[in-house]
Amino acid sequence: MSREFDVVVYGATGFVGELTAQYLALRAPENTRIALAGRSETKLAAVRRRLGDAAADWPLIVADSDSPSSLDEMCARTQVVCTTVGPYLRYGENLVVAAANAGTDYVDLTGEVPFVRFSIDKADETARSTGARIVHSCGFDSVPSDLGAYLLHRRITEDGEGEMTDTTLVLTSMRGGASGGTVDSIRVVADQAKDSQTRRLLLNPQALSGGPGDVPRAGINSEPSDISPVDARKVDKSLRGTLAPFFMASYNTRIVRRSNKLLEGAYGDGFRYQETMSVGGVPGLSALFAGAVSVGTGMFLGAMSLRPARRVLDFVLPKPGDGPSEKSREAGHFVTQTFTRTTTGRRYRSQMRAQGDPGYKATAVMLGESALSLAVDRDRLPDRAGVLTPAVAMGDVLVDRLRAAGFVVEAHPLDD
Repeated sequence: MSREFDVVVYGATGFVGELTAQYLALRAPENTRIALAGRSETKLAAVRRRLGDAAADWPLIVADSDSPSSLDEMCARTQVVCTTVGPYLRYGENLVVAAANAGTDYVDLTGEVPFVRFSIDKADETARSTGARIVHSCGFDSVPSDLGAYLLHRRITEDGEGEMTDTTLVLTSMRGGASGGTVDSIRVVADQAKDSQTRRLLLNPQALSGGPGDVPRAGINSEPSDISPVDARKVDKSLRGTLAPFFMASYNTRIVRRSNKLLEGAYGDGFRYQETMSVGGVPGLSALFAGAVSVGTGMFLGAMSLRPARRVLDFVLPKPGDGPSEKSREAGHFVTQTFTRTTTGRRYRSQMRAQGDPGYKATAVMLGESALSLAVDRDRLPDRAGVLTPAVAMGDVLVDRLRAAGFVVEAHPLDD
């Protein structure tokens, strides 16, 4: 593609946007052509100054989510647009359409099921025809989830051990805070959920598995629950106690299932997927904690939809643009492990581990490397276009890039 830029970081004046730009300034190959975009040229210039010499010559682009023509012009100038401007239901629809129309690859950080459903319905066919890769959820939501299942599939296939069956991600360790952007996305989705059609979509475990205009009919019990505690021994015999529901399971699971669908069911006819988190291995205490998490998650989501409770939560929850100090970001970490048993009876586990606050530093790495995968490793990418997932769009390319960036990303059989 003959474009002026390789990557445009849209939303560079936001907290995570600037972190992503900072990461690209440090880690992008020397000749990568990068520009910063947002609503205010003055604020963009201030960000560029803070990024130092590596970004001193990066052009600035003024573009606004409320101005489709400015988004069209921006997308026409770049191979990849990397956006952190959320909530995406509020600010992202015009951009995803503009990228699809321009044949421009796109990465974002959304964790909003209705937005991805919009993207599939309104942009997938166009993106397929123009060759655009529209890749949602390239941060902590949902790269560890998506690549965890993908790596298991790849290793099991290489070993000739059949297909995956019941598969469970366990967030085994994490230190970090919820981002203001994530909380704001929850606010928007909670407002949307007042509509009965949106509620049905949110409860559908296959909400993102179909193509344009095709939401598969799937009962809520056709896949494991997103909010129930899980007996750890049923996940894998190496685990103890009770596992709590992972707070982003209701989104991440839909992305993993979409990957399986786009890969034509390669994970297996009996593939079922859920996400959990460890709250300790002591049977009684972990059951108590897991139950509390389950109840607390339901209460929090319910409170976000009630105006009086929302006002109280808004007072204490982080605001969009807020974020932890550099010291706190550096001190964070996460570890996810994904367990499965194959149709031949073999046990496998994949793992992703990284330093840095998951929602900020680690997410900036994942998003930045996703953009670079699309921009500078195009000849190694799978030949796919449309509304994709990280695993389907980038697969091994992204795995290699994350490993080079210091992430532990692996999959192995377990001894029986």
